[in-house]
Amino acid sequence: MENHNLTIENCKRITATEVTSVDSFSDKQIILSFSGGRIAVQGSGLKMVNFSKSTGAFSAAGEVYGVRYLQKGMSLKQKLFR
Repeated sequence: MENHNLTIENCKRITATEVTSVDSFSDKQIILSFSGGRIAVQGSGLKMVNFSKSTGAFSAAGEVYGVRYLQKGMSLKQKLFR
């Protein structure tokens, strides 16, 4: 699982491949892990539609405002004091 794809459709639906875990989710933010690091999806009314750990497929619906890649291996101190 080295390459992943991330697709945002009309700021209403997001799909990703090669996801290893969903670290946290709420209606405002979803944190996904993949082999190269983590992704934070920000939005409103976010709902997880599908996640398959065996295939790495993930999808969510809602208003997607932004996506950012997070550093791999951040310490707790780095997470708290960004």
